[in-house]
Amino acid sequence: MATCTPQKFSTLQTKFINKSPLIPKTTTLLSLSSSKPTFSLLSLTTTTSAVKCAVTPSPAPETRRRPEYIPYKIADPTYVRIFDTTLRDGEQSPGAAMTPVQKLEIARQLASLGVDIIEAGFPASSKADLEAVKSIAMEVGNAVDEEGYVPVICGLSRCNKADIEAAWEAVKYARRPRIHTFIATSEIHMEHKLNKSKEEVVEIARSMVSYARSLGCDDVEFSPEDAGRSDREFLYQILGEVIKAGATTLNIPDTVGYTVPSEFGQLIADIKANTPGVENVIISTHCQNDLGLSSANTVAGACAGARQLEVTINGIGERAGNASLEEVVMTIKCRGESLGGLYTGIQTEHIVKASKMVAEYSGLLVQPHKAIVGANAFKHESGIHQHGMLKHKGTYEIMSPEDIGLQRADESGLVLGKLSGRHALQKRLEQMGYSFEGKELDDVFWRFKSVAEKKKHVLDEDIEALVIDELFQPESVWSLGDLQVTCGTLGLSTATVKLIDADGIEHVACSVGTGPVDSAYKAVDSIVKVPVTLLEYSLTGVTEGIDAIATTRVLIRGDNGFTTTQATTGEQIRRTFSGSGSEMDIVVSSVRAYVSALNKMLAYKNKPNRKVSVENSHVPASDAVPAGSA
Repeated sequence: MATCTPQKFSTLQTKFINKSPLIPKTTTLLSLSSSKPTFSLLSLTTTTSAVKCAVTPSPAPETRRRPEYIPYKIADPTYVRIFDTTLRDGEQSPGAAMTPVQKLEIARQLASLGVDIIEAGFPASSKADLEAVKSIAMEVGNAVDEEGYVPVICGLSRCNKADIEAAWEAVKYARRPRIHTFIATSEIHMEHKLNKSKEEVVEIARSMVSYARSLGCDDVEFSPEDAGRSDREFLYQILGEVIKAGATTLNIPDTVGYTVPSEFGQLIADIKANTPGVENVIISTHCQNDLGLSSANTVAGACAGARQLEVTINGIGERAGNASLEEVVMTIKCRGESLGGLYTGIQTEHIVKASKMVAEYSGLLVQPHKAIVGANAFKHESGIHQHGMLKHKGTYEIMSPEDIGLQRADESGLVLGKLSGRHALQKRLEQMGYSFEGKELDDVFWRFKSVAEKKKHVLDEDIEALVIDELFQPESVWSLGDLQVTCGTLGLSTATVKLIDADGIEHVACSVGTGPVDSAYKAVDSIVKVPVTLLEYSLTGVTEGIDAIATTRVLIRGDNGFTTTQATTGEQIRRTFSGSGSEMDIVVSSVRAYVSALNKMLAYKNKPNRKVSVENSHVPASDAVPAGSA
């Protein structure tokens, strides 16, 4: 079977280094030479095919099923595990805090996608995060489908007993629990952050991996933080020690996004060639996007032999974010044959819904030109491009929108307006990647009808705004009843607001402000009585025209409490919460967004208590390696 480590191409490598021109009839890709671990450039010819992927497709899915999960090995050498850290690293983005209920919903969607491992959070950071991870482990971590698939549920911990115990307490209820522990290994981190010697760091890593195994966890992942800038010999040493202590996965993070693809691929190759016991573990990648190279580095790592790739939906994460799940997965799907036959178990038709859900719950919008899931990813405005698309879609598209669960709007033939019925709306929603029934469909339908009474045609962008505003919202501690404002140049702006609490009781307040939004927000504050600071406010028109739906997004910070522990530094930081609202009236849209952010903050603080079975419900891997023998 083909792999990413074919024959030597030393002649081509020499030509490339000497800057000889490359003829554009071939595709260059990073590969690993078979004679020694030199990560080099390999030239391969590819054949194009029509419409979907511009390469010969991989064998039929039924012949390439997801291998049985064993923590420390994969039966099929071309299978790549997808480790999603949207709920952990992604949530560390400023303003991306999510409620426990929202995290659970995203975890369900990640399971629908078919990700192999869900890193559900950092349990030691707060009691709320521990409970959120526990609820995901209990529900999503035990939802086995008809083919035996159930995602591994992982919790992050620093290399200390308290963190590891919190992680185990959160994930142990899953059928396949994992603890992911880390410690910094670069000179700059050990000197300035840890203030520890290499010997001390090795001992801490070894003993903490061993401690995680001693708790009963058969699946332990270890990360040498800032591996991209760490001394190679030291990396081989510490990785060898944690393998002996019982680690089953070695994650190699480019924590600050410093490396380029050739360097990162070589790093993976060197670790595979020089780490004692590496044949008994899975090598993983975790690439940050500080230089915009995270997805490229991740694919380079896979070509060099990494068989677990850590990614996030929409590429969200600290600073510039992480490798994007949709970019990495679709690269492997469309170019798998050129990458040595690599494949994943991801059900790509669920990508669009996951992207929209994460964007709304995190408050981090996707830029229009974002690869795969951006609003412009499958749009063609240039006349030359449009002419080519009319002749054959493969002229300018290397994948189809249907691959990721998106129906092209101009092919549906549906024009929605005030006479449209529930069935037509449901059909259009399905074409847009949504599947709603019952009350959810009713809620969206009546919001749609209220807009259709005011607009001649309701566009896809309008529908999407309504879906997000109606369904992707936090638990309703407060909901907007009525709103009346008076403003202009002749007097003070005043607002009267009616909010309805969780028990259905109505609360009314009136306030004066510098404008209609300011006065409405002050009236809301007088009802809710939770001090907050408004950090960001933005208002955009969803479509063109004077009758456009307005979408408002806000970011708030609670003035009292709402703190969490930052994973990499250990410092306490104040949580921020985002909210969004959509309506044709911009003031109503603004109040909806503000109430949404308040609900998210209050739900985070007042999470419901869940009864948890005293007994551990996870099923240990029958052939997991005993601690110390991996």
